[in-house]
Amino acid sequence: MKKQLYNHLIIALVTAACIVVPSGCKDALDLQPLDRVSDVSFWQEATEFKLATNKFYDYLRSFNNGNGDGHSGSDLGADRGSFARGTNTIVSNDGNYNDAYKWIHNINYMLEKAKDFKSPDQIKTYVAEAKFFRAYVYFDKLLTSYGGVILIKNVLTTESPELKAARSTRDETIDFIIQDLEEAIADLPLESDITAVDKGRVSKGAAQAFLGRVCLYEGTWLKFRNQNATRANALLDKSISNSNAVITSNAYSLFKPQALGDSALKYLFILENQKSNPANITKSANQEYILAVRYESNNLLKTIPNQISFGALGADMSRVMADMYLSADGLPIGKTKLPFSRATLKSEFANRDNRMRYFMMVPGYRYWQNATNWHINWDWSATDLKNARLPHDPWSNDITGYSNQQWAAERQVPNSQEGYDYPVIRLAEVYLNYAEAVYERTGSISDEDLDKSLNLVRSRVNSTMPKLSNAFATANGLKMQEEIRRERAVELQGDGLRMDDLKRWYIAHTELAKPVLGVRWAGTEYATKYTTNPPALTAEGDVIADPVNERKFTEKNYLIPLPTNQLQLNPNLVQNPGW
Repeated sequence: MKKQLYNHLIIALVTAACIVVPSGCKDALDLQPLDRVSDVSFWQEATEFKLATNKFYDYLRSFNNGNGDGHSGSDLGADRGSFARGTNTIVSNDGNYNDAYKWIHNINYMLEKAKDFKSPDQIKTYVAEAKFFRAYVYFDKLLTSYGGVILIKNVLTTESPELKAARSTRDETIDFIIQDLEEAIADLPLESDITAVDKGRVSKGAAQAFLGRVCLYEGTWLKFRNQNATRANALLDKSISNSNAVITSNAYSLFKPQALGDSALKYLFILENQKSNPANITKSANQEYILAVRYESNNLLKTIPNQISFGALGADMSRVMADMYLSADGLPIGKTKLPFSRATLKSEFANRDNRMRYFMMVPGYRYWQNATNWHINWDWSATDLKNARLPHDPWSNDITGYSNQQWAAERQVPNSQEGYDYPVIRLAEVYLNYAEAVYERTGSISDEDLDKSLNLVRSRVNSTMPKLSNAFATANGLKMQEEIRRERAVELQGDGLRMDDLKRWYIAHTELAKPVLGVRWAGTEYATKYTTNPPALTAEGDVIADPVNERKFTEKNYLIPLPTNQLQLNPNLVQNPGW
């Protein structure tokens, strides 16, 4: 344990050369160990605490930082990864586990120095930011992956008892996360009080929104396992109050410029300061991202690694995702009164939630793709269409037949040089957190609460779709819980929250044990158009992208196993159940 977790006594040394933005100072906390550097001259001015805090922004989830094995995979894509399949194994050394405690050490070191600072009021915002990030790491990187963990609240020495401590309970871990967030909320600035040069830093609203997420997660984790109903209700109450505080602050708004119409959500995710949409709307119009990892083209802040645009255009989605989208009359495809058919390549996209055609690729449509097929003039003229990618062939990847387009840049820019931001927390999630917490707290939700939350999300790009109401649900035999979860899956399908949702609802062992399905093949245009048949079909003629015998997710997979080297170094650690 000493070697892997706590031999990270790294001084939080930063230099004036670092860019004073949240994404700067990449190596600031990783320069030299304490025995080789004296920091007597550092930590003397408030600006030095700000510079140290900048490093913590690298701990947020981003395009290249998934923050925890426990989030990996879901049922919405053609995921054949070990975590979604439940075939992951115990590892000897876990970089995710080690990084989390290294990051916590860095935060604790800054907080330790803050105790002796001459003017506490000058650095209280940075102390609050540090507490937010400590809570963030404990929740997003540790608790959601491993459950209760060893809580490190101070800088350790080689004699610290925590080196041989038992794991804190799940309740203790959550309570510490909540305590850090509530203390942070007290001293963080309102969004409106953050100056232009500091935009992107953590606000009071961001901490409240994250606390709403944390409490919804744990409240429903307990509820659906029939554990401690009193505590579950208290957590749901806290989720409701914090999400509501964000909503009623009116500091944020859904991105829906009139000039983009029902394509607003599509362009939200690829919004850049260069022309990235037909209306030339830039990032300043985005008031939906409550906290984001900020990128800019040409390395001004960050660049997106791993050719995000190329990978996003055409990534496979599952039948589960395709069938989640409501029909335009607000009803599921099994209940709609509008025409629905799988007979042709395009037919199931007709009369659906507009998000289906903006998140997924419609067969036969032309698409634009940064480095190779970009918009010429954004008017969809013959010239513009000529430069587009060839009409989309849904069976080009031979996996599911459903393809994604959410993160695909459309302007001319080299792969990995896009400048759109990664949303860590956005207002749409807060609305949906609120609606779900209200419903799960009492088993019901008023039309007024639906209208101030879920229906705003739905109507953003579906202005003519009926709202979800209690009367509408009753008249059409809809289950309110199912519709709230549906809205969450559809709106947040690319936000990296689905696996967490399946786990907290205690349905992962059911949903992830099912085969991954694709398009209907038998008796449709697919069977007549393509000569290469899929390897297997269901009895109904649906493509089997991943068979049931490859899906092994069971009870033990709700938590990731602790690495064996930590168990060997600390005999008081206990492995997660089933491992």
